[in-house]
Amino acid sequence: MSETHSAEGGASYAAAGVDIEAGDRAVELMKEWVKKTQRPEVLGGLGGFAGLFDASALKNYDRPLLASATDGVGTKVDIARQMGVYDTIGHDLVAMVMDDIVVCGAEPLFMTDYICVGKVHPERVAAIVKGIAEGCVLAGCALVGGETAEHPGLLGPDDFDVAGAGTGVVEADRVLGADRIRKGDAVIAMASSGLHSNGYSLVRHVLLNQAGLALDAHIDELGRTLGEELLEPTKIYSLDCLALIRTTDVHAFSHVTGGGLAANLARVIPDTLHAVVDRSTWTPDPVFDLVGRTGQVERLELEKTLNMGVGMIAIVPQESTDVALATLADRGVDAWVAGEITDRGEHTTGAALVGDYSG
Repeated sequence: MSETHSAEGGASYAAAGVDIEAGDRAVELMKEWVKKTQRPEVLGGLGGFAGLFDASALKNYDRPLLASATDGVGTKVDIARQMGVYDTIGHDLVAMVMDDIVVCGAEPLFMTDYICVGKVHPERVAAIVKGIAEGCVLAGCALVGGETAEHPGLLGPDDFDVAGAGTGVVEADRVLGADRIRKGDAVIAMASSGLHSNGYSLVRHVLLNQAGLALDAHIDELGRTLGEELLEPTKIYSLDCLALIRTTDVHAFSHVTGGGLAANLARVIPDTLHAVVDRSTWTPDPVFDLVGRTGQVERLELEKTLNMGVGMIAIVPQESTDVALATLADRGVDAWVAGEITDRGEHTTGAALVGDYSG
């Protein structure tokens, strides 16, 4: 009974399942990774009650607007749990938050995270934070703080979830969006790295529950195990998008997440215009066909749920396409002209996919 009661014989926090010492060790282990994300505007270190960011840096702006976003990575965390791989899911979290922020043209500044676990395993928590820190470096932002919460009784000992919130800044007269888009603009697609972090409830249901595939099973068409494919980190486009803004005239971006390509693209299209995206301009990665074929999922349903190989869209004037594509190519981003902006006409939505996929 000594392990479940305090020295006085009463109940204790440890007896309830919360290990404060393990939490402290996790903080120590993650400090080296958080340090790698620091920007010169960050003040103080990890462990305070709040992260500090020197806002005097914003004096260089005429009218700075702060952009904020928050998100998680959904049921992809269960793939990480089953595989015992915890240092990549943080890339997904940063991508989901910071690539939403950059859509309006904002530079990512800083991020905080929230990690909820059934039981604190210090090395596991540190691995998750390592991935978040690496993602922040790829997005150009600082990780200024976070929270690790232990929820025994609500989550199993190996269960966890992650969420995060981020802040960016953009000059008021440089905000990107629907008001800049014009008829004739080109729709440039940037390739995704795979499924990214959306639609995993469908993917898990089809591949794991219905088909009974094992995560360690090698899938020939994927060229690796199913688990490796499903855990492929979400590509982070933030710095690529900022590079486009510096080199050419960008009118709008669209981050392709939950809801698919057409629905997310429609969010930035003005009421009088319509975006036409031609499927024949690209071939989706094999994993999308695997999900559709295995679960007999109709194409429309796949396109409403998954990114189908496109993770970010840039809308630019036709005369800017060459420079835009060259900029992305120099940064190692696979991109192509996938469509154009036309009059809305009789279309009831702001964007649509036409034609058939190549290959």
